[in-house]
This record gives sequence, structure tokens and C-alpha cells, in this order.
Amino acid sequence: MKIGILKEIVDGENRVAITPEIVKKLIQMKCQVLIEKDAGVNAHISDQAFINEGAIVESKSKVIDTEIILKVRAPSHDEIKSLKKDTIIIGLLEPFNYPLKEIMANQGLTCFALEALPRNSRAQSMDVLSSQANISGYKSILLATQFYKKFMPMLMTAAGTVKAARVLVLGAGVAGLQAIATAKRLGAIVEASDVRPAVKEQIESLGAKFVDVPFETEEEKNIASGQGGYAQKMPAAWLKRQAIVVSEHAMKADIVITSALIPGMFPPELISKDTVEGMKQGSVIIDLAAGTGQGGCGNCPLTQADQVIEHKGVTIVGYTNLPSLVSHDASVLFAKNVYEFLKLLINTDGKLEINYDDELLGASLMTREGKLFNERKVNS
Repeated sequence: MKIGILKEIVDGENRVAITPEIVKKLIQMKCQVLIEKDAGVNAHISDQAFINEGAIVESKSKVIDTEIILKVRAPSHDEIKSLKKDTIIIGLLEPFNYPLKEIMANQGLTCFALEALPRNSRAQSMDVLSSQANISGYKSILLATQFYKKFMPMLMTAAGTVKAARVLVLGAGVAGLQAIATAKRLGAIVEASDVRPAVKEQIESLGAKFVDVPFETEEEKNIASGQGGYAQKMPAAWLKRQAIVVSEHAMKADIVITSALIPGMFPPELISKDTVEGMKQGSVIIDLAAGTGQGGCGNCPLTQADQVIEHKGVTIVGYTNLPSLVSHDASVLFAKNVYEFLKLLINTDGKLEINYDDELLGASLMTREGKLFNERKVNS
């Protein structure tokens, strides 16, 4: 079995889909690993490091000729056209991007989108969304300190006392919880809110205060319990109450991290333009949903994808790929997830043995034999 790893070509993408540690494991599974030259250089992994573990560094044309291609991001149209029929592609392949899926299907490719894996215990070891979101949450706080022109912790000095920064985290999924933990380590006062009442205990266990928006109906409570590990879109009445509560706390905060995102849906608006204009001069918003909303916005309508803007003295950061800013460790975690997924496809003799009835393979399958599977579309 030949497995190929291509160098990522999306602008700003510094990760690589495999690491030397995983190369060694794949060779033990009797696979041959071909890596495009300099594929890992932006993640500070040299070609020699791959070679030392048994990989073969080759040109792109030879890597493309392998049976399985591993990618972090979806291949370009040109890359797809160069792949032979029945090639298997594994990576973050944008399952809601229908035009891309059609191109892959027309090329006869078998594609597995790792972000479409179900959120269950069996899929935990290959959950790329969680591993990368963890990094996003960590990096969001470090980014905030870069743009926030004051200290994070309280400092008592001979020149006087400096107050601790106040951080508000909206959305307590994997990214939000890591943002809370990182902000607390840096000495900030942290508050956090989430539609799901079950995360209150997690938020408080990290030392943050839970900002509660009470439910007024059973319907609100049932929707808030979530589905498949994600929050669901809440009724308009609850969203109106939430907006008032969030606005009050955001106007007192120095740093706001927004991380509310439901796959296949436009992100909810958590910080309105009016709220931004009521925030303190010098405060910072890090919008982790940047680029997923209409026009490239995120949880704030003023957010601009991959841009840093200032509005009425408030800095809004809209970077769309925070894991790429921690490219080495992001690649390490991604590669481990991919390896666990590959074990579903390859037997101990290094040969393909795919059970398409497997719930994990079935959920992540996008295209096969010219057909589309698990058709999804983005909903507002």
C-alpha cells in the first residue's frame, strides 16, 4: 500500500498531514510512504526527519500516483484533475462544499472528510475538529495579548497596582474551554457563557464564572441540550435575552473570545455592532468563527476574514486558521488523528480492507465511484 502526502498549497496553511512518528507506524503496518519535497518545512519538520523514519521524499507527480493521499486541506481543482480514478483522499475536505464534492466525484475519487466524523467515543481518537479547536482556543488568548496593550494578570509593584484583565469567552466547546484555561493561567479574570447548561460545571471547574441566560420554556431547555456534541440554533426569544446579557458583560470586558459555530450553519451573532461600540477603548475581540458567516464575518458582523480591524477603538481579529499559527503541534495532533482513521481502512498486512457499513466510514464518506454521499448544505 502506497500512501502519499502532498505539501499544502492553500495560502497561510503551514500544517502537514503526517509526522515522522506516524511514518514509522505506517511502515510497521507494511505501507510505503511517499512525501512531497518540503511538505513539512512550514511545520518545522525537515525532509531528512521523514527519511530517517523510512519515508521516501519525491516530486509531486510521483506522490500523486499513490493509492491513498493524505491532506490537511482539500486539494485544489488542478490537484484533483491530476489524480487517478479510485484514489482515496483523506483530510479536511469541506463536506458542505457541494461544487468541490462534484468535481471529486466526477474524477472518480473516494473521499473521506474527517470533519464529518460523528462526535462519539469511538471516533474520539480521530476527532480532528477537537484536536485543532484545542489549539485555536489556546492561540486565541495569545493573540489577544498581542493586541491588548495592557497586562493580563494583576501586578503589585512599587509604582502601584495594575488590575487584571477581564476576559469573556462566548461558547464553551473545546476551543472555548481551552481559551478559559489559558486565560486563567495568565492571571486574567474570566467569565464564560454557553447555550448548553451542561457545560456550566466545566466552566466553573476551570476557575471561570458562568454567565447564565435562564430558560423560560421547556422547548428552549430541550434545544439547548444539543445534538451530536454541538449546540443547536436557539429560539428568537432566548437569543434576544442572550444578546442583552452578553452585551452587558462584553462592555465590561477587556478581551472577548467568540467561538460559537455549528457545522453546516452560519454562525450566530454574539457581539453586535452596537455592543462593539459600547465596549471599552483598547479592548480586543478574537472571533474564532471568522470567515464562516455571510460576507466573511463570524460571531460579530464587523469581523473581516483574515483581517485585523479597529472599530471605535476596539480591535477585531478575524484570522481564520489559528491552528496553522501553531503548525508543528497542530500537525502532530492531526497526524495522530489521521493514523487512527487509516487503521479503519488498512489491515495488518498493509492492504486495503474497507467496510463501508462502518458508521465512522459511512459518516465521513463524501464521494465514491462517481457518486455523492452524505450530501449536506449550509443553512442560515
